[in-house]
Amino acid sequence: MIQQADGYHIPIGKDVPVKVPVGSTIHNIGELNGIPCKAYAIHTPISGEEAPLRKMMGLRASYDVLPFEEYYKAGKAFEILNWDQNTRYCPACGVPTHQISDIGKKCPECRQEFYPHISPAIIVRITKGDSILLVHARNFRGTFYGLVAGFLEAGETLEECVHREVMEEVGLRIKNLKYFGSQPWPYPSGVMIGFTAEYESGDIKLQEEELSAGAFYTKNNLPEIPRKLSLARKLIDDWLEKE
Repeated sequence: MIQQADGYHIPIGKDVPVKVPVGSTIHNIGELNGIPCKAYAIHTPISGEEAPLRKMMGLRASYDVLPFEEYYKAGKAFEILNWDQNTRYCPACGVPTHQISDIGKKCPECRQEFYPHISPAIIVRITKGDSILLVHARNFRGTFYGLVAGFLEAGETLEECVHREVMEEVGLRIKNLKYFGSQPWPYPSGVMIGFTAEYESGDIKLQEEELSAGAFYTKNNLPEIPRKLSLARKLIDDWLEKE
């Protein structure tokens, strides 16, 4: 990122902000406000002495300082660079792959093609009367509570995945399942698909290897909730705004 009068931004200009290392591929990442975007990997951090107005920052942390559209574009760049790093060689025959498009590679030996792998995951807001189910997962980085979520398994529909994850993680049956929205989740290559649902039956029984706590909360006794960058927070805020 580069510091400007109104805050930090992705660098814009005809010249690359940092010298392209030998062997790095320059990737096309689409456009931002009509300006073509490029991304490439560097192998060593940039020091403040080298570029006093520039700052290196992790993708999650950049949400707090970058304009929203630039954060999303940075997320795509992160996903493409991660895919590039992990597909340099064909997993079948070990031959170096060749880039055939912005998001495609091909093995010159066995002709197998490789594209960015996206891992879909569901997340669901479950309400019961005037309360919402919030859980604390053991892999959360912090003390906040979020929503039931999990990865789609082979052969499942998204709806089946929601019902399975809810039963596995908290032992509840739900009803009135509705699609809410989706969000790219480039950590490193996911997409979150959000749903809303209502409690139908059952008592909370936590999947202890996944969750450390979980309960229904009303609006006046909420625990710490996720940051605003997540779809989980959008689902919770949508519920909070309803009367």
